[in-house]
Amino acid sequence: MARIKIDLPEKIISVVNIPLRITDINYGKHLGNDALVGIIHEARVLWLHQLGYTEFDIEKKSIIMSDLAVKYINESHYGDNLIISIYIGEISSAGFEMYYHIETKRNEQLITIAKAKTGIVFYNYNEKKVCTIPETFKAKIT
Repeated sequence: MARIKIDLPEKIISVVNIPLRITDINYGKHLGNDALVGIIHEARVLWLHQLGYTEFDIEKKSIIMSDLAVKYINESHYGDNLIISIYIGEISSAGFEMYYHIETKRNEQLITIAKAKTGIVFYNYNEKKVCTIPETFKAKIT
């Protein structure tokens, strides 16, 4: 079976830390796949907050996730502090790609837990349609 491949861009634009909660653990006693999607979302919101934005107000426009890919590499357990490096990939007229490198430190060594990619598009919720990326925001992420 072919595995998904996620190649991270070169430049890290932000790093956020998220401690693993007991509610993130599944019956296999490790980080659940559904919880990881929530953690990726939290990382994106934290990054936007660093820039002074929310998902509903980026220069008076909103964003919506158009796709998601995750490659699980190692287990993560309760008590791990997840270190999430965020990267920006391709930027289009209406959106951009975000990449996430999720790691934790154990025995003074960084261990990759997962890599992920989300497609983000600018979206007008009132009109229910895709809109253009604000130039001010685009300048901040390039």
